[in-house]
Amino acid sequence: MAQKPIIYKSWREMPLMTASMGDTTINKTGSWRNVEPHHVEQVPPCSFRCPAGNDVVSFVTLAAEGRLEDAWRVLAQTTPFPGTCGRVCPHPCETECNRAQFGEAINIHSIERYIGDLFRDNPPELKRPPYTGKHIAVIGSGPAGLSCAYQLKMMGNAVTVFEAHSKPGGMLRVGIPDYRLPPDVLDGEIRRIVDMGVEILTDHRVGVDVSFQKLMDKFDAVFVAVGFTNSRPLGAEGDDGDDVIPGIEVLRRINLGMKDGVGDKPLVVGGGNTAMDVARSLLRNGRDVSVIYRRTRHEMPAITEEIEELIEEGIEITFLATPVEVIRENGRMTGVKCIRMKLGEPDDSGRRRPVPIEGSEYIIKADCVVTAIGETTDLTFLPDEILAKTSWNIPADELGRTLFSKMYAGGDVADGAGTVTAAIGYGRRAAIAIDASLRGEAIPENAAVSPSLRDRTGYVVPFEEINLAYFEELPRLEPVPLEIEPRIKTYDEVRQGFSEEDLTREARRCFSCGTCPACDNCFIFCPDVAVIKVKDDPDKFYIVDTEYCKGCGLCAAECPRSCIVMKSVR
Repeated sequence: MAQKPIIYKSWREMPLMTASMGDTTINKTGSWRNVEPHHVEQVPPCSFRCPAGNDVVSFVTLAAEGRLEDAWRVLAQTTPFPGTCGRVCPHPCETECNRAQFGEAINIHSIERYIGDLFRDNPPELKRPPYTGKHIAVIGSGPAGLSCAYQLKMMGNAVTVFEAHSKPGGMLRVGIPDYRLPPDVLDGEIRRIVDMGVEILTDHRVGVDVSFQKLMDKFDAVFVAVGFTNSRPLGAEGDDGDDVIPGIEVLRRINLGMKDGVGDKPLVVGGGNTAMDVARSLLRNGRDVSVIYRRTRHEMPAITEEIEELIEEGIEITFLATPVEVIRENGRMTGVKCIRMKLGEPDDSGRRRPVPIEGSEYIIKADCVVTAIGETTDLTFLPDEILAKTSWNIPADELGRTLFSKMYAGGDVADGAGTVTAAIGYGRRAAIAIDASLRGEAIPENAAVSPSLRDRTGYVVPFEEINLAYFEELPRLEPVPLEIEPRIKTYDEVRQGFSEEDLTREARRCFSCGTCPACDNCFIFCPDVAVIKVKDDPDKFYIVDTEYCKGCGLCAAECPRSCIVMKSVR
């Protein structure tokens, strides 16, 4: 007679397996699978879009854990200017942030700013290799030049920087107002570069105080990073008077403590960061200033926050119009004749081209015009044989290599990107190429790639692959800006920084896309107990025992950050 089966009401009533029942390890179910899980470090969209090459996810994650010195060390690998970039970068990392679709993008630039400020005056020690015996000249102490000098010094080289102005910093010094970038922030970050042993010679204009050829003869390599120092002409009738002033020149005067030389009712022409900076600075100098831009607000290249703050401060912007003639009476400007525009087909920039509307001319009252319609660089210091090979820029590849041996170039003078962060990235890449060349070594194949991405084999993680079940939709934290009335009367910094509490709260919102934080979900959810924790390897948290993994994919499905991919075993 067959034994009556035992029926258990729940799994809790079932007896534990005994030795007499056998050992399940004999059933190697891994032979069933046709796919298997692989733990990979995918590419976070923020890091992928950072022009400086910063490992964004790593420093944000470390900040969330309170490991602020470690976060600073991560940033120090790629940039000498975390406090500066935390203020003036257009932060494309935030534009690409997956969090933007679930509670707003992470305030990455404010986190970077906090970390940079915290260690600005007392930076941790960084290890450097012994002196290589090589000496490199850098022309220009802006973000590209100082980034290159910093990285070259970190690699063990001697570096001398030649700067035409009386203080180092390039356009960081003379092109960005104090209310956006306080001088003590810039001074502190440059001081750290100097303390490392980088020599900066101010009041040394190449082509005047020292020839370019002499630098080529004396140094093992020369990196040219002069940046955008000249404004493009207005291109309107009567634009050759002293009352039509380049915006770059106005900012230079203000930042060096000189009189701005502008009338009481200036008209600023342009829609980029220079136009916004000039207009807001002149407002603080008591001017009745307005802005005119030939496209719409949507096409303005300026940082969004700058545009919003300018409007908040009461500065009027006239869109879809451009000057065609400067009007003067008895030698004094009384107004500017402008013509209205409409948008046509896209031009080379991808923006719709402004087209004049015939018969739509009108007059704007003004006693001065400040031009901010684009900048270019001054290359007159270069020898004729090099100038013959250039147009507006010095042709250079992504590693700064030019057509001439020993000569490298980077930043705006090479690519015209026009942002501090892009210039920092260019300087770093050029330093890698210069150092490898001087050592007689091959330049690494992935030298142009951000260091944080070189070992990542996956793809850029899209929002759709984030498992939202493990995250809460939380709002973005923003530091409180100064009130409008007091701030337009002073050059005090407009945007205040995070408190440590806010820093931690904001950093903890990060998805850490594609980056394994050892959350144990794969270990917990695996029905075959095939995921094994690794204890002694800092670069690997888990391995998969393929003898028992059936390839069900549950670990990949439950991974919050898309760190597991299923691959065919054949």
